[in-house]
Amino acid sequence: MARDVALLYDRDCGFCTWVVDVVLRWDRAGRLRPVALQDDEAARLLPGLTPEQRLEAVRVVVPGRPPASGGAALTELLRLLPGGTAPATVLAAVPRLTERAYRSVADHRSLVSKAVPAPVKERARERVRRFAAQG
Repeated sequence: MARDVALLYDRDCGFCTWVVDVVLRWDRAGRLRPVALQDDEAARLLPGLTPEQRLEAVRVVVPGRPPASGGAALTELLRLLPGGTAPATVLAAVPRLTERAYRSVADHRSLVSKAVPAPVKERARERVRRFAAQG
């Protein structure tokens, strides 16, 4: 498997890690590799951004393309996943709405995170850690 697309996420956010776990299991082609925004690799993939700027949004880095962030990252991500082309097309058609929806969830992620039980988030953290260690 190539694992050529970096999915950059906030490892300190239980909700974010849970979403990454769901996406990694959805990625049957094996193109995605999780990279914590706090890691040195994130700094290399996102040159010119401060650590604080990196943590502002989820990022997707596809080789040969500029990094996508926030709502645009969701669109890029969906394009890579089985069955994701149609939803990606819809999101791409309404980028401002997609960004607003992303921002709404991101800005309230601690509240949204409460809907995901702690044991589920911990299992997701462990799976993402194991997945990242596989390289």
